[in-house]
Amino acid sequence: MKRIRMGILVTMIIVGGIVSVSLWINLKERNGSDEKESPSTISVGGADMRMEKIHFIEDKHGHKTWELEANSVQQYQNQDLILLEDVKVIFYSKGEGTFSLTGKKGKVYQSSKNMELEGEVILTSSEGYRLKTHSISYNHLERSVRSSDPVEIEGEQIQMAGIGMLVNMEEKTFKILRQVRTHLKGRKEA
Repeated sequence: MKRIRMGILVTMIIVGGIVSVSLWINLKERNGSDEKESPSTISVGGADMRMEKIHFIEDKHGHKTWELEANSVQQYQNQDLILLEDVKVIFYSKGEGTFSLTGKKGKVYQSSKNMELEGEVILTSSEGYRLKTHSISYNHLERSVRSSDPVEIEGEQIQMAGIGMLVNMEEKTFKILRQVRTHLKGRKEA
């Protein structure tokens, strides 16, 4: 019993020493790199954490539910918010279909997993439909995407445009809300 206690104590001292040395080296490197960088390249902006080039996968019961990639991420714990740049999200539906969503900037609300994207937003379905708009809101509980901006949808046999849209990812339905214009390929506008 005495040997076990001594072993645990020695292990804790070694681990504590390694952590202390690692923190000291990282702090020393950080201070040295801060002196080399100009203030204009540092853009933490009050974020609790900043990461570059991330790839995150959510898995439930052995099945992917969604994947997120971004060139940069800033996390604000006290605001329940994550800011993203150059975002790509792939949503996996319960069937075999997927939806891919891209945008220049995004916000993810951590507790609800709701998301907002803006800037050259493109939503692509595995069935071959492609939707373009300026901004969207994703509701995680409803698994739906909404926009009040002008939208364009293109499929193999149809082109549609209008103002505002609603996409239900589980039912795999697209709905344009106002000023709808439809063009069946090979036919005149309806």
